[in-house]
Amino acid sequence: MKLLSQLVVLTLFLTATLSEARTFEEIKKDGKFIVATEGGFPPFNFYQGPKLTGFEVEIAEALAKKMGVKIEWRALAFDALLAGLRQDRWDMVIASFGITPQRSKAVSFTDPHYCSGGVVVAKDPAVRTAQDLSGKVVAVQTGTTYLESVQKLPGVKEVKNFPKDTDARAALMSGRVDAWVTDKFVAKAALESGASAGLKLGDFVFIEQIAPAVKKGNTSLVEAINKALQEIMADGTYEAISKKYLKEDVRCR
Repeated sequence: MKLLSQLVVLTLFLTATLSEARTFEEIKKDGKFIVATEGGFPPFNFYQGPKLTGFEVEIAEALAKKMGVKIEWRALAFDALLAGLRQDRWDMVIASFGITPQRSKAVSFTDPHYCSGGVVVAKDPAVRTAQDLSGKVVAVQTGTTYLESVQKLPGVKEVKNFPKDTDARAALMSGRVDAWVTDKFVAKAALESGASAGLKLGDFVFIEQIAPAVKKGNTSLVEAINKALQEIMADGTYEAISKKYLKEDVRCR
């Protein structure tokens, strides 16, 4: 019985390990496209009351329409999104993931849906550049390229990471840190909302391309998403959504 149990466990493990993500053809046949995001990163993905919305949410909905499927959304912690993708819990993640060599080893990225980068935000107007972060305590979100980039900067006194980007911002507002590094458009939206009165927008720490991700090697889905992305960029849909949330066209040039 013990040997049989071990064989059963091994079989289940191998089945899970060898499972393949749904191809675009399978998704289209089902009619349901399971997409995950964070839901706490305005203006890209956030809740407006009970409704999930934002630039990336509307872009994903526009992509799905072109692809002939309907989205079933999942929202959860940022640092759990790619792990769930590798476990086939959803078909795509769209949550402002910057394309990096390390991430590209684990998942397949589509063409980028926007370009941006991490900027310095501080109360002290003298803290504007990456060099100004020397000797400072800096807040960033866990699992992000902002965390990776700030950790590489020489002279930073301490990097404090938080589960949510809004928590990192709150740490700066309350004076627990000297600066916050986040996406340029997130910072602009926070400052324009008035909720972050007294904060000053500084310079870029780095520039990056941001893209949706699918399970590694899911070529048919990457191709379908890229085709839909090209279509919404060509017909004006992308520009309208981008200007609605970000006040400019943020496609990569």
